[in-house]
Amino acid sequence: MKLVAGNWKMNGSLAANRALLGGLAEVSGVEVAVCVPYPYLAQLQERPAGLGLGAQDVSEYSAGAYTGEVSASMLAEFGCRYVIVGHSERRALFADDDATVGRKALSALQAGLVPIVCVGETLAEREAGQVMSVLGRQLGAVLEVLGAAQLGRVVLAYEPVWAIGSGRSASAAQVGEVHAGIRDWLGARGVAANAVRILYGGSVKADNAAEIFAVRHVDGGLIGGASLIAPEFMAICHAAVA
Repeated sequence: MKLVAGNWKMNGSLAANRALLGGLAEVSGVEVAVCVPYPYLAQLQERPAGLGLGAQDVSEYSAGAYTGEVSASMLAEFGCRYVIVGHSERRALFADDDATVGRKALSALQAGLVPIVCVGETLAEREAGQVMSVLGRQLGAVLEVLGAAQLGRVVLAYEPVWAIGSGRSASAAQVGEVHAGIRDWLGARGVAANAVRILYGGSVKADNAAEIFAVRHVDGGLIGGASLIAPEFMAICHAAVA
């Protein structure tokens, strides 16, 4: 079953969230989740049946004097199943390096959460032919922390940096090539590659979702802006079923 996870990023209000949730419904044949800002986790405890809950980041630390941080166990108390780690915005704007992403993924797993580990290349890296070397570096840091067995328990999200929020999605051929490359990389390192769900994220919309989800090795999507529009998000979820 495919997974479609919405990433609200730093958007929302109590009133806007109520309106958005009113337009969401359970979709048979696909797993649906929304990853929301921390302050709205309590509100989302009252959500449509079948809608999973996630957060957008997590501390690498379990507890202690880390002002402003939120631990994985705290997220679990609010009913989170998923948490995004390593999103390109966290890497670029908040200095989350590859090793930190690995430690955050471990923290999530230890609290019973499923980390959605994001990887992706910049346009310059793609044009230089460095896609798999960049992804290998990012994945390798997570593998070093988790080991092969635990890496098999995460969800991966391939999000080319040049496609996030740009309106420019990778082509189906580009997506298929990279997802196959990721699965081969995992298998070559002793990870149960076929058990790992690999999502695509990067300007996925209702009008291109079906084409992307039909690509081999694509196990769902991590959806940004379109997840804030209920009809658009629902159309994407239905495309994942087809």
